[in-house]
Amino acid sequence: MWWLGVVAAGAGALPPGLTGRRIGVLSGAALFLVAAAVVACARRRRYLALARGAARAGRHDVLQDRAVSVRAWRRGHRWWLLLAFAAALGSSFALPAAGGMLLAGAGTGLRLKAAWLGRRERAGDALLWVRVDWLGRDGGRPAGKAVRAYRSTGIAAGDAAPGGTRRRTAALV
Repeated sequence: MWWLGVVAAGAGALPPGLTGRRIGVLSGAALFLVAAAVVACARRRRYLALARGAARAGRHDVLQDRAVSVRAWRRGHRWWLLLAFAAALGSSFALPAAGGMLLAGAGTGLRLKAAWLGRRERAGDALLWVRVDWLGRDGGRPAGKAVRAYRSTGIAAGDAAPGGTRRRTAALV
């Protein structure tokens, strides 16, 4: 979402718009900050409640890496993302760059939320996972109504690092 917003803001800054570039960019900067803060702070209580109730993952739990979850979410919502990009571009004729900066702010907020969740995992020395069968019921939302609890594994389990990134292993010589 961040890259789509940056491209839309860049293209949206070209036409002068109804209000002028200066007002459009300044209001876009304010929208960026507000959107980043709202998206980063939204549903934190739900994430904390799910993390507090996390049970150890069982042997037969099928767990899904966050990168795979994000890829599946993007694939399922690609039309909405395309529509948001088109709306950000279209709004630039009224308020230059503001729609793109709003979209970029939402993407930045999601990045901040992922970093916050990664810090929580490091502090608790446990990786948080969602069972795949619960993800499928709620459109792939990791804190949706279908997700009843997270599963946890130790930091050394699997190939994931806190925050869902791939763990780097040193090459043996």
